Amino acid sequence: MSRAPSRRSVPAIVLVAAAAALWGTDALFRRALALELPAGVVVFYEHLFLTLACLPLLARVPWRQVRWSPRVLGSLVLIGAGASATATFLFTLAFRYGDPTTPLLLQKLQPLIAVGAAWLLLGERPRVRLGGFAALAIVGAYLISVPDPARTSVAQLAPALLAVGAAALWGLGTVLGRGLSTTFAPAQLTALRFAIGLPASALVVLVDQGPAGFAAVTTTDLPGLVALAAVPGLLALWLYYRGLAGTPASAATLAELAFPLSAIVINRIAFGTTLTTTQWIGMGLLAGTLVAVSRLSQRGYEHVGVEAQPPQPALQR
Repeated sequence: MSRAPSRRSVPAIVLVAAAAALWGTDALFRRALALELPAGVVVFYEHLFLTLACLPLLARVPWRQVRWSPRVLGSLVLIGAGASATATFLFTLAFRYGDPTTPLLLQKLQPLIAVGAAWLLLGERPRVRLGGFAALAIVGAYLISVPDPARTSVAQLAPALLAVGAAALWGLGTVLGRGLSTTFAPAQLTALRFAIGLPASALVVLVDQGPAGFAAVTTTDLPGLVALAAVPGLLALWLYYRGLAGTPASAATLAELAFPLSAIVINRIAFGTTLTTTQWIGMGLLAGTLVAVSRLSQRGYEHVGVEAQPPQPALQR
């Protein structure tokens, strides 16, 4: 019998935001690797280390108890091959264009995609209030990502296309992961995501680099790859799926905008990035919106603007 959640327990949406904040550490590892290695190779070894680390979790998946319907199988393939392998490949590839703004801008499209997909696939009916929160969060995230909003331009078409593609896949992954939270425990869903993403990322390497691509990694690259897999990968995804199990997808995608907030702070600390006035305004706007959504969600997600109550996972760890 499961126990009722304690009044002191961390709200589910806070776990989603914490996971997204850990994604903000991604640039500490990925940007340097992306400049030295092909994007597909980085993603493959990231998934390889993550899958090896999650082997004990894969053994705990209730393979015989799960009803492997086309919906479940299709959702897992789209999450693993799409939201995990392909979207991460596009994200890593965007760094090679030398503009760190583009990988952050792609997050601004994700809430719009996720809210629409949640309405179509999960029956979550967003209210006007959710649209208000989404608008504030997107504006805040945009301001912190662009030092000078009045002079913003995408120098090349390729980074923009990468941004749109990754945003669509990650937004769809949020919704499909929410749908599977009633079938798999968070740790199990994390392990399945990486395991399915591994062969998909291997296929990307073969298409992009050929068999020789797997040998591109040197011993000096390994520490960065392991750190990339451990922090913004394994730890962040474990927190993410724990939170997503109790958070409507429409609200979770707003919490995921903690990613650009943490990314700009980390860039400030690690690389001495100077913040403009509009970036400080954006940080305050986004942080305030995330705090408001988190506090209101403790009273019920109808106060956030979503006509859906989070179901409990059917299969526990």
